[in-house]
Amino acid sequence: WERNAADDTFGFGVVFSDETLGGIEHADGGIHAAMEAEFARWDDIDVHYRGQVVTSGGHGFAAMSRARLLEILQQRCRELGVAIHFLTPAPDIDDLVASHDLVVAADGLSSAIRGRYADSFRPTLEQRRCRYMWLGTSKVFDAFTFDVRETPYGVMQMHGYPYDAKASTFIVEMHDRVWERAGFRALAEELASDPASLRPGVSDERSIEQVRETFADVLDGHDVMANNSRWIGFTTVRNDCWRRGNVVLLGDAAHTAHFSIGSGTKLAMEDALALAACLHEQPTDPPSGLGGALAAYEEERRPVVLSTQRAAQASLEWFENLGQYMAQEPMQFAFNIMTRSRRVTYDNLRVRDHEFVEAADTWFADSVGRAGHGPGDVRPPMFQPFRLRDLTLVNRVIVSAMDMYLSNDGLAGDFHFAHLAGKALGGAGLVMTEMVCVTPEGRITPGCAGLYADEHVTAFRRITDFVHHQTDAAIGIQLGHSGRKGSTKLMWEGIDRPLDDGNWEVVAPSPLPYLPGVNQVPRELSSAEMQAILEDFVEATRRAEAAGFDLLELHCAHGYLLSSFISPVTNKRTDEYGGPLANRLRYPLEVFAAMRGVWPSGRPMTVRISATDWVDGGIDGEAAVEVARAFQQAGADAVDVSSGQVTPDEQPAYGRSFQTPFADAIRNSLGVATIAVGAISSYDDVNSLILAGRADLCALGRVHLYDPSWTLHAAVEQDYDGPGARWPLPWRPGRRKPQTGRTDGPKPRLQLVREGETGVRHRRWRP
Repeated sequence: WERNAADDTFGFGVVFSDETLGGIEHADGGIHAAMEAEFARWDDIDVHYRGQVVTSGGHGFAAMSRARLLEILQQRCRELGVAIHFLTPAPDIDDLVASHDLVVAADGLSSAIRGRYADSFRPTLEQRRCRYMWLGTSKVFDAFTFDVRETPYGVMQMHGYPYDAKASTFIVEMHDRVWERAGFRALAEELASDPASLRPGVSDERSIEQVRETFADVLDGHDVMANNSRWIGFTTVRNDCWRRGNVVLLGDAAHTAHFSIGSGTKLAMEDALALAACLHEQPTDPPSGLGGALAAYEEERRPVVLSTQRAAQASLEWFENLGQYMAQEPMQFAFNIMTRSRRVTYDNLRVRDHEFVEAADTWFADSVGRAGHGPGDVRPPMFQPFRLRDLTLVNRVIVSAMDMYLSNDGLAGDFHFAHLAGKALGGAGLVMTEMVCVTPEGRITPGCAGLYADEHVTAFRRITDFVHHQTDAAIGIQLGHSGRKGSTKLMWEGIDRPLDDGNWEVVAPSPLPYLPGVNQVPRELSSAEMQAILEDFVEATRRAEAAGFDLLELHCAHGYLLSSFISPVTNKRTDEYGGPLANRLRYPLEVFAAMRGVWPSGRPMTVRISATDWVDGGIDGEAAVEVARAFQQAGADAVDVSSGQVTPDEQPAYGRSFQTPFADAIRNSLGVATIAVGAISSYDDVNSLILAGRADLCALGRVHLYDPSWTLHAAVEQDYDGPGARWPLPWRPGRRKPQTGRTDGPKPRLQLVREGETGVRHRRWRP
């Protein structure tokens, strides 16, 4: 049952991937052949930006007219004897459930069936912050075209691609704020108030005329075509379950993914292919019925859809925040837009179009030279140097601060020496200590390192001297105070769990325990006690200088003392240190300023922040920009952008490089250097983030525990042996990759000659 007419389609073209087409060919060669005859194919992506066009090739697109696709599918249905009812609403769903073996609910974004059985499907619909309009044009674009431009109202963008020899899809998108300032909201509301606008096919002609004028240069005099074209806000649809009895969701009823990644039509056809295959492969006879087949369908498709939705989410957020990139130069902007979803990466682009990546590398090297970071010679982005005050890091890789829990009364011992010296030998540009605590009571656990006694200075000086004399790395110290998260067991004995005995009193801005009923209730700090702790930070800063550290970082993240002042979740004070964000930042900024005042002026200071608490009512991405701005104005040379760990109620959105968008927003909104962290696990990720301008430095933790020489090995994998990747002289003979053992590859020709002609060792029966 199709509620619309046979030739109704709200859009113009649809793009397919090779993977989807392969599935269609396998399922129905006739449909595939008919589609293939219609395809417009192209390889390039053109990025129009700031008066320039940057092209990247090798991407392999295939598109066709939506109307023609409908004709092909309908013709195939008629050949197979499928009854199709057009302009006919489906019967009541309860009647369908009772009278049919299977009901496929493909009733779109506003699915009535999904709403009817919401208790079973448990949908969530997330309205996003951009408006867009589907249009067509008689101009046939040469490539997939992004046109991004500043207007008097803000940034607008156009996405266009050809779908046959005569026309292209033409999508205009902008942030809600820009849409409103441009007057489009008023036009849309005026149209909606006209009863005649309710007729099918009525478009927002006044908005379309304004769009035509805005993009007149790229349209080059060609017609703009409308098809029920109105402003739409994208909605991300997710469902906890896709099936209920003999009803199964398919396409937009089950899930949506932003059009900048792939079409809903493509995803729906992939769903259909998987559903058909599972119905064939799984038993469907009583007593099991369709349950096994529908479960197999969801099990097969859900991971694929979730992966697509993660990429689409990254892409749509990139476009929502497009305005923050308008200071980027055209080459970097083009690389940024190509890699926005994190699916396409530096290495992936190099395979598709090595000339594009070489041009981007050359541009980046020149920008490094112009900014005074280094000589400006071409090398992989992660091996470009970076300057902070008088300190020049030989590459962009940082070993993250990671607690070792092996100190004795705060004293760093042999394990710390081996850990930090080993990572420095492994090639990272900067090695960070764990959070070093400024008082005994400021430790997280009895095993945490401290810098509150002279013997601590001596122990750390042994490490910094080795790093400076034997490696090219710099070494930094992170200073902090545990606050309400202190007096707990070692990580492997019970993370965040209080000590069985020997607990010390913990303090915080407000008397709120980290885990109610588990951790002790902290004592609310008085002004005098806050001043005393500030002086502890200052004294630890002086000791850090004496210990020979190159860089100092103040820990204002992860729910420790200074972080808990910043977050409204943990700071409920009613004095000048509580309430609005400016007040909550007051004490951390006072501590930072006092430390900066005694830290040598030529040595950089950074600050680590939690950019989001991952809970409603906590710090979020917008607040994080303001937090970073405050520290930037206080003299922070870089912001180390982490997230969470402020409250056990958090619900992080984990995934590859999941915290990097926060560093991206801070860097490109404020112009301050940022350090990206969070599930960055490959040199490809590092190169992609650095070259796209989403961060200046990347801090990696677990990969350096797995491979202390990760940076040197990354250089070998990229066939790079230049500055920023110097192997210690005694290790140079090990630079070549070790030979591997037996592989399943082709046998050497000499072996084939010796073995003689190949043959089968048994006969196969043939009729």
